Amino acid sequence: MPSIPTYTDDVDVDALGTTLMHEHIFVRIPDLQEFFPGFQGWDEATEIANARAHLGALNDLGIGTIVDLTAPALGRDVHRVARAVDGSGMQVVFCTGYYTCTTFPFQYRGPGKLVIDDPHGDFLVSLLARDIEEGIEDAGIRAGILECATDEPGETSDGKRVLRAVTRTRLRTGVPISTHTHALSRRGLEQQRIFRQEGVDLGCVVIGHCNETTDLGYLEQLVDNASYPGWDECGLGIVLGLDEQVDTLAELCRRGYADRIVLSHDRHCTSDWFPEDRVGETAPQRTYDYVYSGVLPGLLEHGITEDQVEQMLLRHNPRDIFSGGAADRTPAADPMQEPTR
Repeated sequence: MPSIPTYTDDVDVDALGTTLMHEHIFVRIPDLQEFFPGFQGWDEATEIANARAHLGALNDLGIGTIVDLTAPALGRDVHRVARAVDGSGMQVVFCTGYYTCTTFPFQYRGPGKLVIDDPHGDFLVSLLARDIEEGIEDAGIRAGILECATDEPGETSDGKRVLRAVTRTRLRTGVPISTHTHALSRRGLEQQRIFRQEGVDLGCVVIGHCNETTDLGYLEQLVDNASYPGWDECGLGIVLGLDEQVDTLAELCRRGYADRIVLSHDRHCTSDWFPEDRVGETAPQRTYDYVYSGVLPGLLEHGITEDQVEQMLLRHNPRDIFSGGAADRTPAADPMQEPTR
């Protein structure tokens, strides 16, 4: 069994326990905090204590591990997270990558590839690989998963460059990939196409935010191409109603896809993007326990079995992703095309 780097130590994949595959602890706007200290009322000690309480409560529910997909550009700070995790009982897997749906920092733009005269070749790949192979910053904590993004604008030049760097880092290091995407415009299929062009096994990829659509054809195509749909905005009903999300998820389970879906919230413990009371006003169900309090009871009411629930959340699918991913589906040669079944 492979070992997975977490905040505390490398652990056997079976020791991850119940795992939420797409969460955040702190989401911050680094430039604004640097130039306007205390932006949005941010107080370091208060926010760390608040995060520790959230994580402890999550651990009390039986969650053993969260995957923190706070990539660079979202305010990743492993030292701050380490202070919050201490005493919570939670294991945390960190990510690397770069979060952008449009442009990459200007000094790396241009008509050519991101190549400089260094032993790693691609400059961005060298940065991401260092996080995985040596550790993030000076914390001695290695990243265990890669993150990248596309959204409604689709494949921008810089965004595609980041996706390709992420895929090349995957090929070099062997860690899985998790994505942010826009389900309504079926952007996950474009991501799969780029990954396939770069030679990545799509069975190591989680395509994010799939509970924003009821398009079963799109969702089935993602799975039939071998990737895992991330049902990872549980409790967020702005794009699609929560009842519709559970209905769609239950139908996917009835069609035999429970072995290819992961559940999560994409929730932060604390953020400076907006005042926290705004979250309660606009998305009152978007809490760290909604998978347990809302999604799982809803699935059971639809006749979905405890075994299927355990497959999605309790160990199996997260373990398989970190162990190398799905291997028993034959995707289409072009992921944008319907696979042959």
